[in-house]
Amino acid sequence: MKIAVSGKGGVGKTTFAALLIHSLNEEGKLVLAIDADPDANLAAAIGIADSDKIVAISRMKELIYERTGAKSGGIGGFFKLNPKVDDLPDTLSFKLDNIKLIKMGGIKKGGSGCICPESTLLKALITHIVLQRNEVVVMDMEAGIEHLGRATAKAVDKLIVVVEPGRRSIDTAKRIKQLALEIGISNIQIVGNKIRSKKDEEFLKKHLSDFEFIAFLPYDNALIEADLNGISPFNIDSPAKAIIKKLVTTLNLKP
Repeated sequence: MKIAVSGKGGVGKTTFAALLIHSLNEEGKLVLAIDADPDANLAAAIGIADSDKIVAISRMKELIYERTGAKSGGIGGFFKLNPKVDDLPDTLSFKLDNIKLIKMGGIKKGGSGCICPESTLLKALITHIVLQRNEVVVMDMEAGIEHLGRATAKAVDKLIVVVEPGRRSIDTAKRIKQLALEIGISNIQIVGNKIRSKKDEEFLKKHLSDFEFIAFLPYDNALIEADLNGISPFNIDSPAKAIIKKLVTTLNLKP
């Protein structure tokens, strides 16, 4: 199963992704975790040591030149549009139990998109991971789902959007859905986070009535403090862990 997780910054998207990844790990699944949000640190949330020292693939200038034939930072010119990437998930991943993590880094934006060596390499890698790899894949995406293209979208089994009770979070969820539908992702579900009461649940259901909600996670100061202190949320005693473990049992995962 290939799962993409998105949402507005600050809603707890990476915390949710980390808890989902660890729950899958506890079930004995092989998980390939993709950190595709330049503003987040999925490695730290998972609990990988020295996560701040991990270099994003988009910043590996020598690798980009080796695989594409062009220097990172250049736009236009001649370079390989189908670079070799099939070895990268194993050679560049950081491991923890059954989890492999790859840090993608950012894709430059502007106009109708960036045709540059680093974006070509990253999108080729995502395409390979989604279409060819056999692990359960969990991708922590930025809100714009920039790393996904039409070639890979139909192979994504679920897009889970994390929201909190708030107008900006709701507006972001609607924009993500529009972008996802444009590239062919139709299985879009919502996880409500930082829920303080039934009133918060009803607020989200009212303003996102055309979405399917699959879980509500309670507001938890312990998780927020863990994020601030760089501690994996899986090492915190939080009711969110049990909710996500139950959610994992409902996913249609291959053995």
